Amino acid sequence: MNLFHSARLKLTVFYFAVLAVFCLLLTFGVRSFTDYEISRGEDAQRTALHQLFRQYSDQTYDPTVVLLPGDQTYATTQEEQAEATRANLNRDFMWMDAGLLAAGAVLSYWYAGRTLKPIEEAHERQKRFTSDASHELRTPLASMRLENEVFLRAKHFSETEAREQIASNLEEVDRLEKLATNLLALNRYEQGKVAHAPVVVTKLVDEALTQVQRSPLAAKVKFKQTVVAARVDVNRESLVELLTILLDNAVKYGPRTGTVEIGGALMDDRYVLTVRDHGPGIAAEDLPHIFERMYRGDKARSSKVAGHGIGLSLARQIAKANDATLEAGNAPKGTGAVFTLTLQ
Repeated sequence: MNLFHSARLKLTVFYFAVLAVFCLLLTFGVRSFTDYEISRGEDAQRTALHQLFRQYSDQTYDPTVVLLPGDQTYATTQEEQAEATRANLNRDFMWMDAGLLAAGAVLSYWYAGRTLKPIEEAHERQKRFTSDASHELRTPLASMRLENEVFLRAKHFSETEAREQIASNLEEVDRLEKLATNLLALNRYEQGKVAHAPVVVTKLVDEALTQVQRSPLAAKVKFKQTVVAARVDVNRESLVELLTILLDNAVKYGPRTGTVEIGGALMDDRYVLTVRDHGPGIAAEDLPHIFERMYRGDKARSSKVAGHGIGLSLARQIAKANDATLEAGNAPKGTGAVFTLTLQ
């Protein structure tokens, strides 16, 4: 934060300096032009009055004579008024410049922040990514180290025990691999949009279901589909990944022998997909944070369910990359969480 605050102040000074130079140049330019026009006006009025006095005094016009006695009073008065006008202009320009510079200082600070905001957001994303990765990697690594140290202290161990230890390590390695893959995918989707192409929605759902049904947790879960076939313009691979996350989430937090409902239909030129489970739903205090990185609520997102709290965050980023919206809520009747994906 200190780095960007310092950069913002420096950029503010730069913008303010540019504005100050512009104001001064404009002021001196207008002031010089105004002074020139006042002088021209004085000369023209003086010449006209001089000729008028000549006419009424029945004197022959002599251009070498600058002033007649009657002209002098007018010339003196005119000069005094011109000086007063110049003084008023100087004062008005000074106040105008002061006001412009004061407003410019505020606008410079605001615009400097606006200029640096995309850079700061990118920096924060990278910083958060590093922090999340280090935090989540530490736990399985510590677990593996502890298990291996305990195992190595044993003087004797059977082949079965060795195999069990290796299997445990492989589970942690698999967990680490999945975490790294999700974090990298999340960072990639945060960078922007993905290539789109027409694809049939039912095929996306079928591919996602095929992946989820391989999980042992989904063995006794029934999947109920009411998806209307239609073509949507999305990135196929990323949408399958998004639906897999939602279905996997529904399996984890629903009953082990329950039903997961998948619905899809066209609504006002948009395709709306819903995934509903029949679990405890999402607590009201958790709902505003459900798509935040590493967030896991105390109830539906309890520590009894394996995970890192990255899946739903990744799902929302995928939706954004596909110009879609993803919302979470609870079923209006009965129990269960409902995730709604709206495709353009």
